[in-house]
Amino acid sequence: MIDAHCHLEQKDYDEDRDEFIESLKKELKAVVTCCAHPRDFELTLELVRKYKKFVFATVGIHPTYVKEFSLEQVEEFCKKIVEHKDEIVGIGEVGLDYYWIKEEYWRKKQEELFTIFIELAQKLKKPLVIHSRDATQRCVEILEEYNCKHVLMHLFSERKCLERVKENGWYISIGPIIARSKTHKKIARDFPLERILLETDSPWFGFGKRGTSLNIKIAAEKIAQVKKLSFEEVWKTCGENAIRFYDLR
Repeated sequence: MIDAHCHLEQKDYDEDRDEFIESLKKELKAVVTCCAHPRDFELTLELVRKYKKFVFATVGIHPTYVKEFSLEQVEEFCKKIVEHKDEIVGIGEVGLDYYWIKEEYWRKKQEELFTIFIELAQKLKKPLVIHSRDATQRCVEILEEYNCKHVLMHLFSERKCLERVKENGWYISIGPIIARSKTHKKIARDFPLERILLETDSPWFGFGKRGTSLNIKIAAEKIAQVKKLSFEEVWKTCGENAIRFYDLR
């Protein structure tokens, strides 16, 4: 009933954003939109204010944008986040991306950016939403170094890190990609339902169409199949997990 991670700020929704959100309200309890670039911060806040108690937001700088910002600009953005801390429910998505960022220098800069947002999340007592493409093991190491407790591994796909994520008490989110991925099916099978959230990462993962938050149904159906549970149990439990993780009110 809750899409725990989407991107309502994306240009894909520019032409009909309000109508689109109204359509989601008919079937879902809430959506959590992720502002991953400072340019989208004001629009994200507008959506949170306009759709109070339905649209919630996390805020951060996506690791693939690391080349765009100086340390001073990052610090200024963090100040803005602090000023609006009561209007957001988490920090993210932040982390590491070794798929798009190959240069060792910029990978180190990603780590610096990541740690800034970890410290911000700890200061604000907000949960962290982690992007970890081709860099999950290093992300886990850094999170453990900072003794992070309140963590969501967004679109988690690294089975070799599964036990560490479990042991740390972290959450994972699973999206529609599970319909086409054996790896995600195995992760869903082996991870406790009580720590799984449903997400879409929409507008992506629409399988040829614009992604929609309603596609969490696809994820719930596949999780139910691999865990041999009812759709209703998965739907209800994952929604409750999202409320608990983000402290949604």
